[in-house]
Amino acid sequence: MPSRTDPNTERIDPQPDEQPGRPVTERPSVMAEPDPAAAADAAGQVTVSRETDAPLARQLRDQAERRRVVAATEVSRPDRPRVLTVANQKGGVGKTTTTVNIAAALAAKGLRVLVVDIDPQGNASTALGIPHHAEVPSIYDVLVEDRSLDSVLQECPDVPGLWCAPATIDLAGAEIELVSLVARESRLARAVQQLMSDRAGEDRFDYVLIDCPPSLGLLTVNAFVAATEVFIPIQCEYYALEGLSQLLRNVDLIRKHLNPALSVSTILLTMYDARTRLSAQVADEVRSHFPDQVLKARIPRSVRISEAPSHAQTVMTYDPTSSGALSYLEAATELARRA
Repeated sequence: MPSRTDPNTERIDPQPDEQPGRPVTERPSVMAEPDPAAAADAAGQVTVSRETDAPLARQLRDQAERRRVVAATEVSRPDRPRVLTVANQKGGVGKTTTTVNIAAALAAKGLRVLVVDIDPQGNASTALGIPHHAEVPSIYDVLVEDRSLDSVLQECPDVPGLWCAPATIDLAGAEIELVSLVARESRLARAVQQLMSDRAGEDRFDYVLIDCPPSLGLLTVNAFVAATEVFIPIQCEYYALEGLSQLLRNVDLIRKHLNPALSVSTILLTMYDARTRLSAQVADEVRSHFPDQVLKARIPRSVRISEAPSHAQTVMTYDPTSSGALSYLEAATELARRA
């Protein structure tokens, strides 16, 4: 008959060859208590895992709240069309990317938006999915051939309410051809004013965003003369600050001699990397010098933002759930609310 055993031990019954009355041996049970050190390690692993997941959970909650706020924020049409030149003489700061994504975000809010691409590279036209080969009527025809701006407009296939005046390779020679023309600095301004007078009511554009080349030639001068506001994207790196000071001096020259109504109204921090101290320092310095112009929204470094143009799309349509699309939507909403 089996003997009664302690719960933590297994008693060995006497074998046939064991003599009665001989001491019974005990051995640890297979179900022995776990080693305290192993238990501590296991607990430590769980703690580390939870700590690792916490920042991601906070980030997801933060993004969900930001989406809720921006979706609930309504924007109204401005009293009159706002014409903004998106400019920065330093290349690679996200100027064209900012132009097309802000335009798409404004259109997503129900506003009518026009992008005027005067960069000979035509990157804004590409990002909006607009054909801009040599035979397409373009902004070149407006500046050099006196064609009406309305006659070269094309609607973006992916974003209702967003239109584009494309740039073709012909624009590369426009700098030289404009030199000999009458009123060479104000030809784009005249075309934009004519467009605004032809379109009224629900058919008028609420925002006109002009994408400039990264230089101060006649094309950029035309953009400054045509606009009333300058929109400056600034990359969160040291060299961007040097380019900003030169740009501001040029804006002052344009204001004094060609367009007294021009002002720097908006500055957007782009390519912000929260992992680096430099990005925070540049952001703080820009905000301290331009507290009224810098948008609270800032654009992070994002793979989705970089990938979108290769698919002839803005990030707003390429991946609307990405952090980059959310940031541009916040920036566009803030821009519209400032009107």
